[in-house]
Amino acid sequence: MRWTILLLWIGAVVTAAGQGIAANPRDTVLLSGLDHPWSLAFLPQPEGMLITERPGRLRYWSPGQALSAPISGVPTVYAHGQGGLFDVVTAPDFNRSRRIYLSYAEQGKDEAGTAVGYGRLSGDHRRLTDFKVIFRQQPKLSSGEHFGGRMVFDQQGYLYISLGENNRRPTAQDPTKHQGKIVRLTAEGDVPPDNPWVHDENVRPEIWTMGHRNPQGLALNPWTGAIWENEHGPQGGDEVNIIAKGANYGWPIATYGINYSGLKIPEAQGGVVAGTVQPAWYWQKSPAVSGMAFYHLDRFPAWQHSLFIGALKQRTLIRLSLQGNRVIAEQRLLEDRHERIRDVRVGPDGYIYVLTDEHNGKLLQLGLE
Repeated sequence: MRWTILLLWIGAVVTAAGQGIAANPRDTVLLSGLDHPWSLAFLPQPEGMLITERPGRLRYWSPGQALSAPISGVPTVYAHGQGGLFDVVTAPDFNRSRRIYLSYAEQGKDEAGTAVGYGRLSGDHRRLTDFKVIFRQQPKLSSGEHFGGRMVFDQQGYLYISLGENNRRPTAQDPTKHQGKIVRLTAEGDVPPDNPWVHDENVRPEIWTMGHRNPQGLALNPWTGAIWENEHGPQGGDEVNIIAKGANYGWPIATYGINYSGLKIPEAQGGVVAGTVQPAWYWQKSPAVSGMAFYHLDRFPAWQHSLFIGALKQRTLIRLSLQGNRVIAEQRLLEDRHERIRDVRVGPDGYIYVLTDEHNGKLLQLGLE
């Protein structure tokens, strides 16, 4: 299986020219001056979008208007290391409820953990009111690393939250801890009755999957309804996974990466380990993957059935061409900008929107000529 994936990766480089990438992409800077933006969410038209900045600010922006002042009512965040304000997602019933969900790093007594809550966005986009925390990662173990923090709703209205292992590898295989897991909740933060371990007193009932390192991309596949995830490997071994109920994705016992020292991960048994799920795609050299989005609109047919993924270390936007659940080609975009790509979303207008993770962060719009 490992060699099959490697050969597929090599084949992708050879066949990419035949996968609709000849059209010339063009990018436009819509906003600059953002302070390490992390996520964006589109509001129903004619409203604009919300943008999070990692130091703890939530902003509103609409084309033709200036970027708003920070929206009030955002919880206090632990803005240290990789911590801060992370994802922003609108509720499935936003038109009625005006609910905005935020994930963020929250300070504990000694260390920090990922938390999620929601508030109601005022009609003038200036305030979040009645903010309610619905989930806290337990225990809090992070000193500033591997928070995860992505969120996505599925087609049934359940909320998925990605949680890093706080750079404490064994926790990803420990069912009594939230570290290195994806959890599944109702929109109110309750545990759904069909979660895989809801009746097992030795497993935290919120857990949907385990064996993750630092998952920073979650997206709903619009063709299948499945949740896809990407996560950082160590030195190599970044992965794209198709999330399945109760599955174990292997970290740290199954990995295609090695330690930053160049040595083997102590717990690792190889890339293929019984009882763990193989990635749909992985990289031998880590791009440092981040936000991701499926392209499913008609505006740019050459991008149909593509998965776009931001890359922080390699400072590029990755486009994976898909055939069913199989990756058949890979293309790199925006490399000439030399900027860390933190988030990517498909806009209702069919354009790709990208956030660059810089002190002078930008909002880019990407299309085809």
